[in-house]
Amino acid sequence: MTLTHDVLIIGGGTAGQSAALMLTRAGRRVAIIDAGEPRNGVVEHMHAVLGHDGVKPTDLLARGRRDIEGYGGEFVDGRAVTAAPVDGGFAATLDGGDTLTARRLIVTTGLRDELPAIPGLREQWGRGVVTCPYCDGYEVRGRRIGVLATSAGGVHQAQLLRQWSPQVTYFENATGMPEAEVAAGFAARGVTVEPGPVAEVISTDGVLTAVVLADGRSVAIDSIFTAPTLVPNGTLLADLGAELTESPIGTVVAVDAFGATSVPGVWAAGNVVNPMANVPVSMGAGSMAGAAVNANLVQDDIARAVASGHPPFTTQG
Repeated sequence: MTLTHDVLIIGGGTAGQSAALMLTRAGRRVAIIDAGEPRNGVVEHMHAVLGHDGVKPTDLLARGRRDIEGYGGEFVDGRAVTAAPVDGGFAATLDGGDTLTARRLIVTTGLRDELPAIPGLREQWGRGVVTCPYCDGYEVRGRRIGVLATSAGGVHQAQLLRQWSPQVTYFENATGMPEAEVAAGFAARGVTVEPGPVAEVISTDGVLTAVVLADGRSVAIDSIFTAPTLVPNGTLLADLGAELTESPIGTVVAVDAFGATSVPGVWAAGNVVNPMANVPVSMGAGSMAGAAVNANLVQDDIARAVASGHPPFTTQG
């Protein structure tokens, strides 16, 4: 069958755009299917991104889109609901009913953050409530930082944030009070422990101000760090039969160092396969996947040229 593109990229975030930039600069026909819902779209500024510190994430993506379109890349607004092998490649069907086809497929659909069902928490997500100390710790240095525990990992998060402020409060939130060794470490570094569930997060004029505990006590706080449940977006990779692997934060799709999945012709990059990847890591993974896909297509181009009966190359001299 005639395929519409060389490569389909499902997901227009930093991983997908980085892959597209590599491929379009290599002269490949690329379509990026973009639902327009980047994970970090809720935040005003991103940090720890070399050369782009403080830039709004959506502005970075807008710049990337212009770059890619300048090299001939095509953005298709919509959500891919299915992806399946077809003769010579893959087909992706969008929620609007359109179908695109390509020789190779890269999945960069990212993930979503599921927060505890605490009133007022979601409303502050990306502003007063965040997750990454390296992304947002500097901006609240020296202030009153709360850590809302969702698992044992909250202990490490609290001790890490002590790097930025002497005013750190660990909200146990019914995950279990710290054991003696952990409690001793908190006490030694001045981390306050508040037992019991958190009942509500309070904001005033859109600014986070306090955490209310189940016993009615209110604790003044300027910022909350927490670890949401990380859920990869969509089931496209699983539907394609990609193998899974266990990671420290759950089951994910297995990829090699170049982003190749167990399904021939399918690559994946970014948060959909590495939930802990920040913007720079996702950029690097996307770039690597884009280069790997182009190299794979070159080998396919060679095989097709040989099969078509073209004479072999000769050297002069």
